[in-house]
Amino acid sequence: MGVAAGPIRVVVAKPGLDGHDRGAKVIARALRDAGMEVIYTGLHQTPEQVVDTAIQEDADAIGLSILSGAHNTLFAKVIELLEERDAADIKVFGGGIIPEDDIAPLKAQGVAEIFTPGATTASIVEWVRSNVRHAAEA
Repeated sequence: MGVAAGPIRVVVAKPGLDGHDRGAKVIARALRDAGMEVIYTGLHQTPEQVVDTAIQEDADAIGLSILSGAHNTLFAKVIELLEERDAADIKVFGGGIIPEDDIAPLKAQGVAEIFTPGATTASIVEWVRSNVRHAAEA
């Protein structure tokens, strides 16, 4: 393993008031098992806290798990904060209960990928491996 490269670093977060984190924990474990470094922020994080964590931890990506219905607002805020902090190279992906009709607008705002409840952990790990790369490896 090269000194500059290292594993992909992903912040997994549960923004907002949603109290269910089983899915987020399953994803965090799957990414960890795949050799990535995962920073799990825990429940009830604000978009500001999530972005602060991602920048402090030098993350390559942020995975948001949102079941509360507030996905449009929360994704937009995280992306806006990353841009403000010159960290727009951190990829944002997410999953949860997100209506099909909301996926295209979210991607238009800059969300890299959305995983709906049927997505397998293997497909998410594969997507992160294929789409989230260190600048050193690019």
